[in-house]
Amino acid sequence: MLVEVALPLPLPRTFTYRVPGGSVAVGSRVLVPFRSRQQIGWVVEASAEAPETGEIRDISRVLDAEPAVPAELLELCRWVADYYVAPLGQVLRAALPAVLSDTAKPDPAVKRRSILRLTRELPSLQQRDDLFARASRQRECYEVVEGMGGEAEVAVLTGQLGFSPGVLRGLVTKRVAEIVAEEVTRDPFDVPPPAGAAKIQPTPAQSAVLERMRAARAAPDARPILLQGVTGSGKTLVYIEILEDVVRRDGRGAIVLVPEIALTPQTVSRFRARFGEDIAVLHSGLSDGERYDAWRALRDGRRRIAVGARSAIFAPVRDLGAIIVDEEHEASYKQSDSPRYHARDVAVVRARMAGALCVLGSATPALESWHNAMSGKFELLELPDRVAGRALPPVDIVDLRELAERRRGPERDPGGASPGASATATADTILSPRLVSAVHARLQRREQTILLLNRRGYSAFVQCRACGKVWQCAQCNVSLTYHRARRRVVCHHCFHADAVPASCDVCGGTELRFRGVGTEQVERAISDAFPMARVARMDVDTTGGKWAHHRILERVGRGEVDILLGTQMIAKGLDFPNVTLVGVINADVGLNLPDFRATERTFQLLTQVAGRAGRGPRGGEVLIQTSLPRHYALQLAVTHDYRGFAVRELEERAGTGYPPFVRMANIVVSGTEERLVQDAAISAADWARDLALLQRGDDLRVTGPAPCPIDRLRGRWRWHFLLRGRSPHAIGTVCHALLSEYPLKPGRAGLRMAIDRDPVTLL
Repeated sequence: MLVEVALPLPLPRTFTYRVPGGSVAVGSRVLVPFRSRQQIGWVVEASAEAPETGEIRDISRVLDAEPAVPAELLELCRWVADYYVAPLGQVLRAALPAVLSDTAKPDPAVKRRSILRLTRELPSLQQRDDLFARASRQRECYEVVEGMGGEAEVAVLTGQLGFSPGVLRGLVTKRVAEIVAEEVTRDPFDVPPPAGAAKIQPTPAQSAVLERMRAARAAPDARPILLQGVTGSGKTLVYIEILEDVVRRDGRGAIVLVPEIALTPQTVSRFRARFGEDIAVLHSGLSDGERYDAWRALRDGRRRIAVGARSAIFAPVRDLGAIIVDEEHEASYKQSDSPRYHARDVAVVRARMAGALCVLGSATPALESWHNAMSGKFELLELPDRVAGRALPPVDIVDLRELAERRRGPERDPGGASPGASATATADTILSPRLVSAVHARLQRREQTILLLNRRGYSAFVQCRACGKVWQCAQCNVSLTYHRARRRVVCHHCFHADAVPASCDVCGGTELRFRGVGTEQVERAISDAFPMARVARMDVDTTGGKWAHHRILERVGRGEVDILLGTQMIAKGLDFPNVTLVGVINADVGLNLPDFRATERTFQLLTQVAGRAGRGPRGGEVLIQTSLPRHYALQLAVTHDYRGFAVRELEERAGTGYPPFVRMANIVVSGTEERLVQDAAISAADWARDLALLQRGDDLRVTGPAPCPIDRLRGRWRWHFLLRGRSPHAIGTVCHALLSEYPLKPGRAGLRMAIDRDPVTLL
């Protein structure tokens, strides 16, 4: 038997192997010799004939008793590999738990525990007296286990209760008990739901949305549903109610995708309160063993609902009946390296393949999704109001230009980073009087405040006052960010860190300026302005440990934090009724990035963070500090006008030829020598341009090449060019040709080409 095996390597083909003395099912893992080593791969089809050239080698070992990849999941992975122009083996590796492709440990460990289980009842005292006449400890152990329901963990009996292994063996010898190995499911989310969690009745608006969803489920050719609901409108309750239909009434399975940062025990508990043990959680913060156990529980049908971040779209849920993508606009649903899939779009395809309902939910949908709804490709359902009749919080803009004069005064770094260092860390240059007054009022009323600044660190860059030099990363063409707590300047791309400079290595100057404001600097300014306030900072630097962000949010929920300061991770999924004020320190961060989605992301971030205020009976307000008060993204965020923003931004996109009006692929050529990268990018773009001309009847065109906005990253120079056109098939044809036919030779510069279809960023 000959089979085709996909290997998790950057090679755009499969390999033919012989199965000695037997057969193997498609979807099974196999250990095969590849070049000079053993490699795990997946059997993806039986081979009809032997290749014309090359030696056919034997499979070393079949690793699975049953296929690791069910047929329907293999079909999905084939689609992902084809559409996103990625090797099938790399897609399969991304779709499965990491332990299933670990060559060092080809047999994933299943955690087990030893259980002593009673096998014979002794109802009368005489029976017990006779059997345990000279074994009082055996009788005592028997009766303890009997009182524990007939079975107990061996470790508990020997450890906590003090019975010796000999006592347990005696019960087995007397044939009144047996010791069995029982599989243990490793699940850190496996906590009981909150006590007294009552079922909430849907509002009339929610009921109307649910009625339409139920009708869509019954239709044989139902369109994906875009649920656009303002923050606090109760989208989660809608998700739970429709899952009740799918799982409880129809007995089918479901997948719920949420952004990684929103995947907390608090989020999971909402679903566990209704569905209990049917929930399996897939999360990057889990250990390999925990993820493997959750995956197996879904594959075996022991759990029917997968809740997870991006990669959970590949969960092996049986008889899939619904896929829900919450906060569908989130950029974190896009994989940054190969395979560069977008989980939202894969969800739409998987639901279509399975005949399942697909629901995409957001207060601020991606413009691609909105355009699909406006054109009829998706069905649009709306929740325009918050539950319980609560109003959206009023939003006001504070002009940061009023603080400009204050920033021109003497600057001094409170930390004393170097003898002549200076910085801008004073409360009156970061916090406007109006924001300070609003925070004071909340502190007096024992209410809580959320402050957003989407830039971590203390200062954005360090500059010599004399000659103007800005310290940059040696591996990336980006400035180093000053982190005061670590006493280091750090690259946020490659994580290189240096000591804070004492003087300029260009001119010898000793007076350095620390420019730009980060969350560390704001935290210090808050402490100066409100010395009695309890402040928590939530960014990448404070949430590196497992469950660190969850512990911070628990403190907020218990009322132990007065002011929560953070980056974009605090802008979504938080529901704290006592938060009555949201302040945006600087809304301009990210607005002017050289990326066509910069304005859209800014509007989404402001709208989402504004939605954290006023969720309780006390109401709330939002203050946005900006130097661009007349920008339409900010003006429309003030009125929570998503429709108005979508109309305006889509007009801009239509005029400039960007998605959703065209399909796009970003082709990045990188290497260690700048000139060779430039030459290779020009050659590849010309090659692609010639091929694009052959795509008759399509407007496919090539833009570029040019240096990437971040032209050097992790020691590699980067140039890119864009493929743009209305036909996804034409773009796919050129992309596949670039991957498999274009003669890019690595050479001494280590040249590589990366293909990103439907990119979410061009940086």
